[in-house]
Amino acid sequence: MLLELPLAPAVKKRDIRKTSPDELKAFMVEHGEKPFRAKQVLEWLWKNTAATFEEMNNISVATRELLDKHFVINGVTVQNQQLSNDGTIKSAFRLFDGNIVEGVLIPHDTRMTACISSQVGCSLTCKFCATGYMDRKRNLDAAEIYDQVVRIREQCEAQYGTPLTNIVYMGMGEPLLNYANVVESVRRITAPDGLNMAPRRITISTAGIAKMIKKLADDDVKANLALSLHAPTDAKRNEIMPINEANSLAALKEALQYYHQKTGRKVTYEYIVFENFNDELEDAAELLKIAKWLPCKVNLIEYNPIENASYQNADADKITAFHKFLADRGVQTNIRRSRGKDIDAACGQLAVKEKAAA
Repeated sequence: MLLELPLAPAVKKRDIRKTSPDELKAFMVEHGEKPFRAKQVLEWLWKNTAATFEEMNNISVATRELLDKHFVINGVTVQNQQLSNDGTIKSAFRLFDGNIVEGVLIPHDTRMTACISSQVGCSLTCKFCATGYMDRKRNLDAAEIYDQVVRIREQCEAQYGTPLTNIVYMGMGEPLLNYANVVESVRRITAPDGLNMAPRRITISTAGIAKMIKKLADDDVKANLALSLHAPTDAKRNEIMPINEANSLAALKEALQYYHQKTGRKVTYEYIVFENFNDELEDAAELLKIAKWLPCKVNLIEYNPIENASYQNADADKITAFHKFLADRGVQTNIRRSRGKDIDAACGQLAVKEKAAA
């Protein structure tokens, strides 16, 4: 009679991109490898953006098999992409656990911008934003944020034959509610042994979390800051952005002034112009007061209607008059035209409509 031997327990694989350099070096030494192998592997993961261990062709097959036995690379893949009539590309990114987030490549004459997500869904409930009607399922880790940039960079080079130039954290989710992972992703994206992008080309956009804006300043995070303002008074902001009830304009003023004093950087105010809500010159006069808090610029944004909300974009004449009012009083003001509206890729339209992959 043959005795059945118990099966050896399966090795629980760790996410290698959540392993610190020291931990990976210790792992290599423990398994009879030279310590410098850890640096080689990390270079493959971050600088060369390897999606598999097989790609690491200057590392022996035995070492790659060792890595594959103990670790996994939880990469982000493009499940679906759509090309807009204006050249914008929207992607549904599949995460390792089957969740989906969306990201957008926005082409422009002078720049190529990746709009990336920081959360699966969103815990904020801004009334005009499609993502705000989704539940927040989880935060993205730093590598998942990083991978969105890598995938969009690949699309940029394949579709337009030109490098990606800018990154905005303006996709799904509130970046400052995923602070540690967002900051780590910025560090990786700007690192020489990462994507080596210039910090001045990266913008973190927030709906307005005062204490985390101060933390950005204290930590000297190398990125630009944008505030999704969208209304110039507490009463109106409370109506469309419930987060304002705990982060009033007075609290945001203090936080933004603190941020500017510590970093010396301008802040951008994002202001969607809604018809019959915040599009009058009286609103522009209130916004002018906010613009005087600290050096800034204002982006006036066309609204992109969504199914769950009844808001509409203001008339072009109203937006032009609003722009002129601010510009005539010395405020750097731009009008941002919608891109990718026909594929629901424009500002405020990101919401996963397809089912997550199994």
